This record gives sequence, structure tokens and C-alpha cells, in this order.
Amino acid sequence: MTPPLVAVAHGSRDPRSAATVRALVDVVRAQAPGISVYESFLDLSAPLVTDVLRSLHAAGHRTAVVVPLLLGSAFHARVDLPALIDEVVAACPGFRVQVSDVLGADPALEAVALDRLAAAPRRRGTGVLVGAVGSSNASANAVVASLAARWEERLGLPVSEAFASATQPDIPAAAEKLRSRGVRHLVVASWFLAPGLLPDRIARLAREADPGAFIAAPLADDPRVADVVVARYATAVTGLLRTGQHV
Repeated sequence: MTPPLVAVAHGSRDPRSAATVRALVDVVRAQAPGISVYESFLDLSAPLVTDVLRSLHAAGHRTAVVVPLLLGSAFHARVDLPALIDEVVAACPGFRVQVSDVLGADPALEAVALDRLAAAPRRRGTGVLVGAVGSSNASANAVVASLAARWEERLGLPVSEAFASATQPDIPAAAEKLRSRGVRHLVVASWFLAPGLLPDRIARLAREADPGAFIAAPLADDPRVADVVVARYATAVTGLLRTGQHV
């Protein structure tokens, strides 16, 4: 039996976020015929990943692949999700759950984010903020800082990472950093899959710094994001086969 693909997003009180995740999962279904694909969430939105996995076990599945719809490997990927998977496996004897890598800074996702900037007005004195969630995990933040450094070289513009929470630089500090480099106009790249409260916070603070700031859209309505989800699933299934697990 082909393992089902369970895509798990963080979840949000903002209904736009869950709606975007469901739309992304619909594209994954279309790109992966023959695979059962389910959306799920860690918290705040339904259905929860634990409920989806238990229902799959009850339906007779003995393996499942979970693909975290996360752009960084921070607390949710390293702690929250493994704990929830352990809870399900303990309650479902004989059930094997393989968790794929997060989506992360995949080149395809970088390409989507950069393409979003194509609609920004071309003005002298423009700088770019790479808006991301922020984490207490330094390595997760370093990934975003690396994005900013690569994009500065590629775009030929001043670029700074900018975080919505948990770490620095926040939006005002990043905007001031760019201003000190001669930037007068802000363009905000979205390192988010879906709209929600944190992307809205970034947009609000950026427009306080520059009322004419261009705010790029999140990533998840681009089919290249679904391609990455399917690729993460395929790699995880290969891992099951290498360990001799019957799928």
C-alpha cells in the first residue's frame, strides 16, 4: 500500500492561512495522482496532525509520510512535531510514521520568492527586507540571513533579513540598517508560505518605515511549492524502503 502523504502546517487563528494550506494541498494532489494526500496542522487549525494519523491507522494503514510545510528547522520541526508523532506511534501499535525534511530554503522556493519581487517598482534607492517569522534557534535565523546575503549579490541591491518575532533585527531595525546604506524605498520579500498575523505585522511595520513600501505575496499559491512537497515525500519513501519497511 502506498503510504499516504500528510502535509502538516503550523496552523493559525487567521483563516486565510489554513485556506492557503488547503489550496496548496489540492495542487499536491493534482501533481501526485495515486497518492492519498491530507492536510493537517500542529495547532490552532483543524484537522490536527495527530487526528489525521490516528484515522489513517484506524483505516488500516501501517505507514505514513509526514511532510512539514515549514520554511525552517526550528522548534516546531525539532520538538513539537516529533513529540506529536511519538504520541501517535505509542497509541497505534505497528504504525510507522516517516517525517520528511522541512521545505526549508529549497532553490525552488527561493526562485518563487524572488519572482514575487518582479512586480516591485524599479526606483533608485531601493532596498529589500527578507521578512521571516524569526526563531529562538540561531541556525534557523542564519538560514534567512544567508538568503539575504545571496539575494543582495544576485539583485545588486542592499538586502537585510527582518524578523517578525523572537530575534533581531526586527523590521524597524532592519529598515534603519538599510537606510544607513542609502536606501529610501523598501521592498519586502515574503519568506512565508501563507498570509497570516505575522506577515501582516511585517507589512504594517514596513509601511510605518516607508508608506510606499512594496509587500510581496507569500509563496504557497505557486505550483513550484507543491513540487517541493512531492519531492520531500519521495525522498522519505525512499528512506522507508532503505530501512526494509514494507510500504
